[in-house]
Amino acid sequence: MAPRDFVIGGRAIGPSHPPFVVAEMSGNHNQSLDRALAIVDAAADAGAHGLKLQTYTADTMTLNLAHGAFRIDDEKSLWKGRTLYDLYHAAHTPWEWHAPIFERCRARGMVAFSTPFDDTAVDFLESLGAPVYKIASFENTDLPLIRRVARTGKPVIVSTGMATLAELEESVTALRGAGCQDLVLLKCTSTYPGSPENTHLATIPHLAALFDIHVGLSDHTGGIGAAVAAVALGARVIEKHFTLARADGGVDSAFSLEPAELAALVVETERAFHALGRVQYGPTTAERPSLAYRRSLYVARDMAAGEAFTPENLRAIRPGFGLPPKHYEGLLGRRVRRAAPVGTPVSWDLVD
Repeated sequence: MAPRDFVIGGRAIGPSHPPFVVAEMSGNHNQSLDRALAIVDAAADAGAHGLKLQTYTADTMTLNLAHGAFRIDDEKSLWKGRTLYDLYHAAHTPWEWHAPIFERCRARGMVAFSTPFDDTAVDFLESLGAPVYKIASFENTDLPLIRRVARTGKPVIVSTGMATLAELEESVTALRGAGCQDLVLLKCTSTYPGSPENTHLATIPHLAALFDIHVGLSDHTGGIGAAVAAVALGARVIEKHFTLARADGGVDSAFSLEPAELAALVVETERAFHALGRVQYGPTTAERPSLAYRRSLYVARDMAAGEAFTPENLRAIRPGFGLPPKHYEGLLGRRVRRAAPVGTPVSWDLVD
């Protein structure tokens, strides 16, 4: 039995509906509310359907320590040399900004929602009337948090980054057991930025079939190619990080889309959805006029009654009102019943 379609902010989610495109602000506000609101406006102008925040403080995420595992020493990390506490402090969206951001989204016709990282964040987002919740990849094994979110009764979107099948089974079971009826799993690779080779979009239809669930993509690759391809594989929620300009910097700017790219994402994912159609062979209604321009058999020289067809007087040409070219060899040597001037389409009543 297929999962039921459901609605987020007036937009239906399900295989028969166009993709729901989410602009992830994350820390790209660079600690400026004015910039945050400008990001909302830019996302709305680009046609995004949802805008997502992250709701936490540095203190709810980690400890204020600068040694050992609390410091990022990975040479490949965008954030090498920073402490976790410093990174989360720089990236967090102040809670007092949430209400004006949600309000601006509503005014611009977008769905505002967020990723909570602990129970206090869920309580706060409930006070704002959040219509849907997102579980981040790094929290997709936090079953107590997952159950708390599920108990709100709202739709839940879960990123699957790093999760094994066993862990996803536990997460989905916890969500459903705590009352979540409307659920989307987003294929996600938790690398920042991501590479196409490490994205594994082929997982998307497998997720859908395995869990009997709606699916999507949380994408950290550059550009929009992966997201457009994901739609062809069944993704109906697309999430991409978004900023006004990568050159402005910020914790997530390197793997975020700019406004023109987000606008292209909205257009091209919907175009991909409509292009899927159904299994179709033979001319469509729109193609029928083009049948006139297929090749068909025509008299290529004036022919007298009783004259035989030869390669000189019988040709396969356009337009398509004569017999199909497949009859060419069989007609050679046969005679015409009446005179046929050049340009006569060959039909069976012309042939003796």
